[in-house]
Amino acid sequence: MKQGIKTLEKLYDELLRQREARTDLVADTSCISVSSDNRNSTISIDTNNDVLSYEVSDNAHRQLADYLGIPYRYYDRMRVEQPELLDNNINCWLAANPQKRMLRTLDGKLRAFLSDRYRRLDNLELMDHILPVIAQMQGCQIISQDITETHLYLKVINKTMKAEISTGDVVQAGFVISNSEIGLGALKIEPLVYRLVCKNGMISKDYSHKKYHTGRQIENTDNAYELYSDATLQADDKAYFMKVQDLVSVAVDEVRFNLVVDKMRKAKTIDMGEDHLKTVEVLGDRYILNKQERANILMHYMTNNDFSLFGLTNAITRSSQDCKDYNRATELERIGGTMLEEGISQSEARSKILLLPQAA
Repeated sequence: MKQGIKTLEKLYDELLRQREARTDLVADTSCISVSSDNRNSTISIDTNNDVLSYEVSDNAHRQLADYLGIPYRYYDRMRVEQPELLDNNINCWLAANPQKRMLRTLDGKLRAFLSDRYRRLDNLELMDHILPVIAQMQGCQIISQDITETHLYLKVINKTMKAEISTGDVVQAGFVISNSEIGLGALKIEPLVYRLVCKNGMISKDYSHKKYHTGRQIENTDNAYELYSDATLQADDKAYFMKVQDLVSVAVDEVRFNLVVDKMRKAKTIDMGEDHLKTVEVLGDRYILNKQERANILMHYMTNNDFSLFGLTNAITRSSQDCKDYNRATELERIGGTMLEEGISQSEARSKILLLPQAA
């Protein structure tokens, strides 16, 4: 399993720093304009009393393109080749149909361009509510954590809940908590299976819980104004996070863990065929893996000398440790879980997995 920020204390310190450095605004799009040059864009917000300016992040660019209905491939081409045309498109469409939008900023950057119904479920509040719950869960330990530009991650194992896939091959139950403050997905609590022999983590998409960032529409007649956590919002958040605490407290479930373990045992009996290179090529096409990821998976697949579905799944999750990006490493752990589920389903439906064309 890939390691991010080394200690929980350092992670928490960074969340405190971000709390002090961030600003959230709600603004009418008629009061927003963008100016671009050499792929760098600045967004300006007229607040009546002042004009606030922020550098536009890649994520905010994607959200702007989506909101304005501009295909991102064309949007990005304008960023590179015709920045003035990009500005004309953005500014024209922002003014054409004025609507309230939430703008989230950090360290002088616009990091998110969101609906005014977006519920701010922030990472620091999340940590404050779930860390005491994890501390009270017998045998639970956070083994990896990170804060990226897009997500917070906590990966937890329960040392008291374990099983053998085969003699000496022990796995432990666990779960992953992830959250995005900038509109890139729901707050998730996902089952994790941790294999001790290689320290791989596999995330199961089944049995996961999601809490969406949707709240009441914000009403205000000003052009733009800063958001504060008022008493009403704090009360709503308290009720919301109490539900999250309940989900975390039951995240390690023995029944669900045993169901995944049974599938892993069955996966050891499913042969993936003799053309290992073709197996990884088909896998890469199915899950959109880049060349380096395919090469890493093939290397681990061949090195482990286990050419079952279980072996392929472990090659995927092992390759996550080779990723520089923690987001992508976590996604590979999810792909491993998806591969296991889909492989078992195909096997049950067809008596054998058919990832590859049958040899003539």
